Amino acid sequence: MQNVVLIVHLLLALTLIGVVLMQRSEGGGLGIGGGDGSANAGRPPLTAMAKLTWILAIAFIATSLTLTVIAAQQSASSSVLDRLGTPTAPSAPEAPALPLSDSLLPPPASDDTLAPPPAD
Repeated sequence: MQNVVLIVHLLLALTLIGVVLMQRSEGGGLGIGGGDGSANAGRPPLTAMAKLTWILAIAFIATSLTLTVIAAQQSASSSVLDRLGTPTAPSAPEAPALPLSDSLLPPPASDDTLAPPPAD
C-alpha cells in the first residue's frame, strides 16, 4: 500500500512541477507593482491551468499526509538500535597501553643503525 501511495505521490509531484512551469507568468513578482488602481483591478478569474494546479496541490498534500499516517502505523515502539541487536549503552573504552619508559629515550651511542653511511 505504501509503495502505491508513494508512486502516486511522485507522479503528482512531477505533474505539479510541469503544470506550474507551463503557466503564463503574470509579471510583478509577488504581486508587487503594475496595476491601474481601479476597483476591478483585482485578481482575474481562475483559468483551467490554475484550477488544475489547485487540484494537484491538494492531492499532493493528501498523499503526503497519507504517507505520514502509514509510516506512523508501521513504526514500532522499540528503537532502531533495539531492532539491530546492538547494545544500547556502549561499554567503557579501554585505556591504551602505555609505552615502555625506555622506548622514549634516544638510542644509545653504540647503536650505529640509524647513523648515515660515511662519506668516502
